[in-house]
Amino acid sequence: MMKNRLIVALDMKGLDNIKSLVKNLGDTALWFKVGAVNFTAYSYKIVEFLQSESKKLFLDLKYHDIPNTVKEAVYSACEIGVDMLTVHSIGGINMMMAANDAVKAFEDKYARQGPLILAVTVLTSSTKESITRDMFLDVGVEDMVVRLAENAKKAGIKGLVASPKETALLREQFGDYFKIVTPGIRPKNASKDDQKRVTTPYDAVKMGSDYIVVGRPIYANDNPVLSFNSIIKEMEEAC
Repeated sequence: MMKNRLIVALDMKGLDNIKSLVKNLGDTALWFKVGAVNFTAYSYKIVEFLQSESKKLFLDLKYHDIPNTVKEAVYSACEIGVDMLTVHSIGGINMMMAANDAVKAFEDKYARQGPLILAVTVLTSSTKESITRDMFLDVGVEDMVVRLAENAKKAGIKGLVASPKETALLREQFGDYFKIVTPGIRPKNASKDDQKRVTTPYDAVKMGSDYIVVGRPIYANDNPVLSFNSIIKEMEEAC
């Protein structure tokens, strides 16, 4: 079902506001993303709440540290019951392998499926100019995304976070090997906010996204359910 491919980003402030949105969306939405701000603010409270509502949790903390630290962090995320989580591919092959090992160890111990690891490639707020200025790399966004995806595959990672602008390229290079989650999605006529490389739900699905992530256009809307359903309609038009 297309509605199960739309992940709502819970980036608003206030745990009560988050709970209100989730309850308002009800059975309409299954997936929710929790990022660094709200996980830091509410930690396990928000996890327990989403689980009590039978929702799937995408924990977007973009782990990036020495391999053993990432391994321990990912294992802890497995134990609290997240369904997807992110590591930063810039952390390197060994770090991503350690994350993968953590999920395998969890699965071996508990005999149940662990979360899907998503390797973040290049943030949707980045451009070639900012990569050169801030990372001292003379490489284009597309080349960097493909190289980082190659490292993720070598590490055994089966998921990617990538801008919809690069999704078609990744499908061309890797086929269906990766599950691709795409942020930077804005419905027709919506503001881009601080995203640089954005596209519509329709185009994201056409380009091969498995999941799309939408935040402000849903939670900042006077009628979040209507906004959610409007985005689903755009996605369905691409099929």
